[in-house]
Order: sequence, then structure tokens, then C-alpha cells
Amino acid sequence: MIYSTATVPVNPEGQTQLTRAQVWAGLVLKARDARQFLPPGLCTRCDVVEESATHFVREATIGGADLREIIVLEPERKVTFFQATGPREGAIINELFEDETGALQLRFYCYLGLRGKEHGGPEEQAEQAQFDSEKGYKSALLSTLKRTREMLEAGQL
Repeated sequence: MIYSTATVPVNPEGQTQLTRAQVWAGLVLKARDARQFLPPGLCTRCDVVEESATHFVREATIGGADLREIIVLEPERKVTFFQATGPREGAIINELFEDETGALQLRFYCYLGLRGKEHGGPEEQAEQAQFDSEKGYKSALLSTLKRTREMLEAGQL
């Protein structure tokens, strides 16, 4: 199994300060269309194909892999991406919270397996290393916050 986590401060010194509501708006937009929030070229297709009162379903191509995700929103707190189809199975979570000092933080964590691959095998080990690298999910958190600031400054949020 792959377990990875990363946490970044929402409002580091020198950056435009974001409120919880503004970050939440960015996370919802990202869940609906990841193309404009992830590093350039990482997501090439992202369409919401179903919606209900409790969740929505999106189909996307991320990192060259086609996937279908069931997305559950816990307002201003957490977005959970359940991997319904694609190379991975499990859940990816983006969580907004205050740390012990009251500073707003954005955390990613996941618990995943690779469909059709050996548990703990070389493919899972490579995926774990990628998730934990500086180009892994930490970079996705940072690009999400960057894009949210850009949208705020452009009056689009």
C-alpha cells in the first residue's frame, strides 16, 4: 500500500493572505476541473459526469492515466477523491485545518494501492517515491494555492 502525506501553510509570509472560504472555493474548483490547478500538462481532461446531493463523479486524464473519481466535499474542511477506476484504488484527501497556533494549513494524504500490481512491489515503491518527492503531491498543494491566489487577484474567485 502507498501512504503519503504533505502539509503546507496556506499563508506563508510574503504571499497574498487567503481566508478559509477562499481556499475552499479553490479546492472545489480544482475538484471540478483540475486542469487549471495542477502543474501544467499534468491534467489534460477533467469532466464532471454525474452529480448528486452528496457527491459528484469526474472523469479525468491525469499523468497520462484515465480515471474516474467519486468526490465527496465536506464544506470548508475536506475533499475526498475515491479512485473508482484507473491505475490506483483507494482515497486521496485534501484537508484544510488550523494548526496549534491557529495558522491555516492545507494537507494532502492518501492511502492507495495499484490495481493489478504486487503489494509492496517495485511499481508501488516507485509510486511511493514519486508521491513523497518534491514533485509529488506537495507540489500539487503549492500549485493549487498559487492558482487560487491568481484567481483571487484577477477577481475570478
